[in-house]
Parts: sequence; structure tokens; C-alpha cells
Amino acid sequence: MIYNTTNRNKEAEAIFDDLLSKSYSFFQAVKMGGVGSKRMIIDEVSPGFLKYMNLISDINYGNIEIREKGIIVHVNKGLKNYSWAIPFYQLHIYKTNGFSIHACGNFVRFKNNKLLKENKKFLDKIIDMKIENNTNYDFQNAIT
Repeated sequence: MIYNTTNRNKEAEAIFDDLLSKSYSFFQAVKMGGVGSKRMIIDEVSPGFLKYMNLISDINYGNIEIREKGIIVHVNKGLKNYSWAIPFYQLHIYKTNGFSIHACGNFVRFKNNKLLKENKKFLDKIIDMKIENNTNYDFQNAIT
């Protein structure tokens, strides 16, 4: 689910809070070492997200925000902002020729350049949080 968050969107905020939990407080964010990535260049998106990208040869930028139960991918299109909420149980991350985030048949691939390398520590934090979230719902040993 992707929402236009250029202006304050109370419906989107309510859905993000319900699905991913509330934003971290300032002190929690400082203790965690930050909850938002620096901006990264978007290399490619799934066909369903093409309408949220710049059609001309402008560079598309995006960043990621961590919540307790998932992430929000923010995409900039000119002067508009769009946000895509992804709970950890739907999140799939791939490191191929860049860094791509997949969920529900859609994806956003970030370009492999200096900006991506600056966010390596942050992206590792996302992977660690996803692994920690998956261990909370481990049902493999329940059958034995």
C-alpha cells in the first residue's frame, strides 16, 4: 500500500501506526543510532510503481524509515512524496546489482553507488531487525 504523503495524511498515518506501530521517540531513535536512512538513488521499480517515478530523465530518490514492526520506503517524485509501508513478515531483501526491497509482488531497487555504501550500516540494521522479528514467530519446533 502506497500513499501520497506530501501533505499530512491522517489516514496514511493511522494505517502506518496500526500496521507498523508508532514512530520511535527522539530518545529511542538516538539510542538506536538513527531510524532513517540517507537518500539513495532508485535504479528500478516494479511496473506497478512506475506512476510514482519521474518520467523524464530526472534522478529518483528514496529513503527508508524503520518502525518496530516494519519499514516505510519514502519515494520523491518532483515535489510530491509517496510512502510504501512494508511489515517485516512481507519484506524480502536482495543484494544483487544494487539493493532491492520486495513485498507483495512489488519492488524498489536502489542503485549500487556511493550513496548505497554510506547506508550499509543502516541496511544491516534492517536485516537484523527482520531476523529478530522472524524469530518471534518461529513455528518450526511447535510440531515436534
